[in-house]
Amino acid sequence: MTDASVSPIRRNAPETPTPKGPAVTLRRPTGDDGATIWTLARDSGKLDLNSPYAYMMMGHFFPETCVLAELDGEPVGSVVGFAPPARPNALFVWQVTTTERVRGQGLASRMIEHLLWNAPLKGQARWLEATVTPSNEPSARLFQGIARRHGVTCEVAPLFEESAFPPPAEADSGFEAEHLFRVGPLRQAKAA
Repeated sequence: MTDASVSPIRRNAPETPTPKGPAVTLRRPTGDDGATIWTLARDSGKLDLNSPYAYMMMGHFFPETCVLAELDGEPVGSVVGFAPPARPNALFVWQVTTTERVRGQGLASRMIEHLLWNAPLKGQARWLEATVTPSNEPSARLFQGIARRHGVTCEVAPLFEESAFPPPAEADSGFEAEHLFRVGPLRQAKAA
């Protein structure tokens, strides 16, 4: 593979405003931010809601691969992710959410780009991964858009079929299949 076949990761500093919107600051969450991230997920009305404890654990143990976005001191978005141990050159995005106040202003992409540069991967990420349900068209567009901006592919493959989840009667909810979106290969950023 040649350098021309991969795309550079762009650095977006936390204090840089989103091009179409207000100045939003990005920061690493802590365990204490778990309730805030849980509230953002709940209020989105679109995400599978995990326990508050799960978000506390992510903020405590994986703060370098998660981000909390704030506007005027108010939380307006988050990304919860991790670097899979078997693929240390990948960033796996578990959940992304933005509030109505900032939706459609590019904040979700900005948060993900921020993590690609600032996470433990420090610009060395070659792959961006996430799972997306077939009905979640906004998330599919998000990851496909990142792939387009980087000039790389966004491969989509089945990962978890509906039958892998607990039956709706047991889980108090139905679940859709989850498809793996894999964006890359991204060019490694040069040391600043």
